Amino acid sequence: MNERLIKIDGIEICTDSFGESANPAILLIMGAQSSMIWWEEEFCQRLADEGRFVIRYDNRDVGRSTTYEPGQPNYTFEDMADDAVRVLDAYKVEQAHIIGMSMGGMLTQMIALRHPERVLTITLLSTSNFAPHLPPMEEKVMEFFSNMGAIDWTNEQSVVGFAIGRSRILVGSKHPFDENKVSVLTKKEFIRSKNPASMTNHALLSGGESYLARTREIDVPALIIHGTEDPIIPYDHGKNLANEIPGSVLLALEGTGHELHYDDWDIVIDSIAKHTSIQN
Repeated sequence: MNERLIKIDGIEICTDSFGESANPAILLIMGAQSSMIWWEEEFCQRLADEGRFVIRYDNRDVGRSTTYEPGQPNYTFEDMADDAVRVLDAYKVEQAHIIGMSMGGMLTQMIALRHPERVLTITLLSTSNFAPHLPPMEEKVMEFFSNMGAIDWTNEQSVVGFAIGRSRILVGSKHPFDENKVSVLTKKEFIRSKNPASMTNHALLSGGESYLARTREIDVPALIIHGTEDPIIPYDHGKNLANEIPGSVLLALEGTGHELHYDDWDIVIDSIAKHTSIQN
């Protein structure tokens, strides 16, 4: 790992990179309550092997980046979008291909509108602009979160159990659920997290609405990747993004849920490699 701790504007952001810095840059932004390790090292290296300089980082309140007291996030989604630019600045990257998953995809849309001069292309995985007419998450997801009980965020076993339960309900029917992988990654995340309980702050954040209402104004090439069995951000959200963003391309992952499953990596990496060959 090539971890760096960036200190800028009073915060710390932990980053990691793969490949040669002279290559076109890809910035990976993960979803809510998840640190950068969920962009798995093999996935990142395979992207780098396509001739890209790949950067991943911990959002605020996860991993080794700045954390806030649980229940008191002192920042907005706009601040998180600006954090991505802070990372690019630290690596002296003028323009990058931005790839975001779930909440990270929401931030990617914001970056494309808030900082268009820094963006070459965007790739949106399992995400949405959350237009009011779109379907809500499935009942099984709401039931899990309402009945999950108290989590002891200081106890590794408790946190791993929560992560396994959450991940299990988000998978689609196409792929087997890899409980061991989720357990290994969660244990790794727990060990390197400054304060695991702070990840819950992502559910309390505000902002972003004015940008998500302007999705049609995004003026960079966009690739939309969405599982047809996503239970938390249903597939109609991905189709809506493809309809709204001019010239965008939709890649449907049949039978895939809210996940970046190893069995989908070949088609996802190939599609991203082709999409990010666009320079302007």
